[in-house]
Amino acid sequence: MKIQCLIVDDEPPARELLVSYIEKMDDLEITGQCGNALEAFAFIQKYPVNILFLDIQMPRMNGLELIKSLQERPRIILTTAYREFAVEGFELDVLDYLVKPISFERFLKSISKYHQYNVLKQPAAVENKEEAFEKAYMYFKVNKELVKIFLKEIVYIESIKDYVRIVMPGKSVITYQRIGYMEEKLPETKFVRIHKSYIVSVDKIVSYNNEEVNVQSISLPIGRNYKQQFLRILSV
Repeated sequence: MKIQCLIVDDEPPARELLVSYIEKMDDLEITGQCGNALEAFAFIQKYPVNILFLDIQMPRMNGLELIKSLQERPRIILTTAYREFAVEGFELDVLDYLVKPISFERFLKSISKYHQYNVLKQPAAVENKEEAFEKAYMYFKVNKELVKIFLKEIVYIESIKDYVRIVMPGKSVITYQRIGYMEEKLPETKFVRIHKSYIVSVDKIVSYNNEEVNVQSISLPIGRNYKQQFLRILSV
């Protein structure tokens, strides 16, 4: 099943940009486009929507008013030229807040957040969460390219100052990112931080003791400040 996307914006060029981005993604599908919030409200009552790309400043009813009117909400990504609505948007539990003009790289980060949401937040059965994890991925900027990495392939992550090295079987990539950000975004049932410089995949752990963790023939140290949390997670 593809992810159903609804675009709501009163400016045709803004809709066209998002259409061009969505059409580049194999797992996304445009289920509809609306030029105002009232039209979108009626559409959502009739058709399935997984992601709502929603402008804020529109005539008659703005985007935030639309969110408040929905009893059952899809995951919402706000798209706006106005930064001042960010706080109110996140208070309404939106998935992300994109400021125009929207780059493709920033769009991809929002889609990654959607996949992370499926793994972390949905009150789904265990088997459904496992299925979601199998499909979950993130994009990382490596040199001048955006590289798609499936979370299930990650063995461990190593901090290198302001960069991280993401290690997978037979390969690794280095990207400009803090390890604290990775710890926050990765599903806590699947990844555990064992050291100020290391996050490991729980599924890839072969053995461990009080001092180190073995992941696929590689031994990584357990930091003193992370030992208690690590042992608690592994004992569940």
